[in-house]
Order: sequence, then C-alpha cells, then structure tokens
Amino acid sequence: MKTIEVLGTGCPKCQKTAQRIEEAIQETGGDANIEKVEDPNEIAEKGVMMTPAVAVDGEIKVSGEVPSVDDIKEWL
Repeated sequence: MKTIEVLGTGCPKCQKTAQRIEEAIQETGGDANIEKVEDPNEIAEKGVMMTPAVAVDGEIKVSGEVPSVDDIKEWL
C-alpha cells in the first residue's frame, strides 16, 4: 500500500488536490493511504516551499500546483 501525503494548510487548492487523489485511487482501484500534512514546520522539513504539494512514499512528486488526475494515476 502506498502512502500519499497532501502537504498544505487546508486551502482550496489543497482540498482540490486531495479530492483528485481520491478520484484517481477510485478510478485505478489502487490501494493507498492518504495523509494530510498541515503543520507548516513539518511541510518545511520536507523541503516544500510552495503548497499544495504531494509526496508518494516520501518522495515529493509535485509542489505549488494541483496535479491532474492522470498525473496522480501514474504515481500510483
């Protein structure tokens, strides 16, 4: 099972990112655990300067933009 982290303070773009991740998981039938990281210090520790950001199994995949569902499917 993959661990997908949505890094952001809960802004509308962060919420949209989480929604797209859930959509991609449903469409692929994938098995993933979604975690929301909203603590600015924890986000900074991961090296993220712009949110929203997405990390899959600890690897930052995107930062500063909302990824497309197709991009997320590739990461799964």
